[in-house]
Amino acid sequence: MKRIFVAGHNGMVGSAICRILKYRDGLELIVRNKNECDLTNQVAVTELFQSEKPDEVIIAAAKVGGIHANNTYPAQFLYENLQIQNNIIHQAHLSNVQKLLFLGSSCIYPKQAAQPISEDSLLTGSLEPTNEPYAIAKIAGIKMCESYNRQYGRDYRSVMPTNLYGPYDNFHAENSHVIAGLIRRFHEAKTNNSEEVYVWGAGTVKRDFMHVNDMAEASLFVMALDHEIYKVNTHPMCSHINIGSGVDITIKALAQTIKQVVGFKGVINFDITKQEGTPRKLMKVDRLSSLGWRFKISLHAGLIDSYKFFINDSNH
Repeated sequence: MKRIFVAGHNGMVGSAICRILKYRDGLELIVRNKNECDLTNQVAVTELFQSEKPDEVIIAAAKVGGIHANNTYPAQFLYENLQIQNNIIHQAHLSNVQKLLFLGSSCIYPKQAAQPISEDSLLTGSLEPTNEPYAIAKIAGIKMCESYNRQYGRDYRSVMPTNLYGPYDNFHAENSHVIAGLIRRFHEAKTNNSEEVYVWGAGTVKRDFMHVNDMAEASLFVMALDHEIYKVNTHPMCSHINIGSGVDITIKALAQTIKQVVGFKGVINFDITKQEGTPRKLMKVDRLSSLGWRFKISLHAGLIDSYKFFINDSNH
């Protein structure tokens, strides 16, 4: 029986990965809530590995949030994410775990990276200031994995997802990512019979969005690749793989689509005094598609699913 530790199993991506793995034979999932194991605590992580002895590890745990959260809590985003990944990656090595998957973020790439963004754009320019601390932590995670591979012969892999949304997203009014935030805003406007909804920025920036179920499938696809195939399609110091749809959309068009999905009848206004981040962020997914994987859930279908989750979730 293969034992897999999924760090961050309650989060959006971690829960999606667990939903897939629990239906696979020959696997036993190891999970811990934050009150059971604080992943920023080295001693707690050490005790977890010593008691549970996982065979493989998936790191989906992270402190995450949108532009407002990243700007407001930069020290926490940098410190907590570094602590989580350092503790898990290092302890996985000390516990002789040969296979590990680290989940990063598309914000690792330079603000002015050529579009679409290829994996080798990493560390070629300055980062977007609004989420630099989070990006720095994720870059460190990639390099941790690569360094343990180079020095100790481990098989630690990294995937970089595009903008994600779906069940168990953070629908907080201020600290959410764009899709979750807009779903909440349009829903509340509809419920309150408001005549207008304000969207941050001019609506001209473009983003690639992927449903979290597709992200989970892609992550497990990469983790299951034969080691030699993975090595041939990556590079020891550029080993991460982008995960995205390869298609982007303006925030204005996204807002109009969410308005239609939610059923809001009012007007959309754009607040140009608000920050909206990088002008365009489309991930080049040739490396992943050449390995045989492509997304399945369209944006419209995914938004319908995400809105259904939101209205049925008592925690929002």
